[in-house]
Amino acid sequence: MGVIVTATPLAQGPRSGATAGSRSQIGYRVWMTVASKTTARADANAGPAPPDTAAPPGVSAREEPRTAQPRQLIVTVYGLYARAEGGWMSVASLVSLLADLGVDEPAVRSSISRLKRREILRASRRAGAAGYELSPAAQAILAEGDHRIFRRERARLADGWLLAVFSIPEAERNKRHVLRSQLSRLGFGTAAPGVWIAPAYLYEATADMLARLGLSGYADLFRADHLAARDLAGGDLAGKVRQWWDLDQTERLARDFVTAWEPVLRGWTDRRPQAHGRAAFADYVRVLTDWRRLPYLDPGLPAQLLPSGWAGAQAAEVFFTLQSRLAGAAAEHAAAAQSPGRAGRH
Repeated sequence: MGVIVTATPLAQGPRSGATAGSRSQIGYRVWMTVASKTTARADANAGPAPPDTAAPPGVSAREEPRTAQPRQLIVTVYGLYARAEGGWMSVASLVSLLADLGVDEPAVRSSISRLKRREILRASRRAGAAGYELSPAAQAILAEGDHRIFRRERARLADGWLLAVFSIPEAERNKRHVLRSQLSRLGFGTAAPGVWIAPAYLYEATADMLARLGLSGYADLFRADHLAARDLAGGDLAGKVRQWWDLDQTERLARDFVTAWEPVLRGWTDRRPQAHGRAAFADYVRVLTDWRRLPYLDPGLPAQLLPSGWAGAQAAEVFFTLQSRLAGAAAEHAAAAQSPGRAGRH
């Protein structure tokens, strides 16, 4: 592999509440964009899940078009505005909020049906109002995603690396496919066949994923430090990072994000979000839906290992500035839409 490391094995016990037999779920960003991988992966022996429809044929989850689909917007709305109410929202409120995003009622109801089939939402009535609530597993995944999507700081070289090493027999290649895809979606790079690498802070998320999928027995996690000197073969760590991660694609996507949202940010320079609640809500939900994939493609790699003028830093600045300006007014608008007077029977 051309890399010298010191590695320390890590225990893989799940955090409180996670067990190897619990229902399989996948990470927040991927769950929101590739939402079909739920029950099909409750057992790793179930084989590959059916093709997802969150991205059109021939477009991977990492290359999805910029226009968010209604179910992606619905999950963003639930993640932002329903968890204070235990994950519940009335159908009337949801239809009203999605209308502010340009989604008509038939599309909302169709998307709700899909999310319900995938056990992301489940029907529930409160005070006579029809609505849907997030499943417990969905609530847990949204909470996990918060730490990733709203994380500003980058890993430091001194923090070291997380190595995931696995060997799965050919007879169980379906598990190998599941494990590879999940490590990729968590933001791991490939250092060598069967050896995946990520910033060390991803340990807990990785251990939880292995436990949820019942794959802990197939992979070992190590805390590693890169020791190769520059004058040794493979000693250029920045060059290795370019081999392990597709930084060119990630930078293109980050530049696309900046191109799309920097004009929106400039448009709010002289506008008071509280005076334009509906517009603030629409822009914030859409920018968050667009942003959420980037923290998984670039898992917070140390800044000194990234190319000069890394577009991901500019994309983060645009997103977090928009968040600071719009989140408050957007939340007020959403709360008004969920008030008893507007969230009636539907």
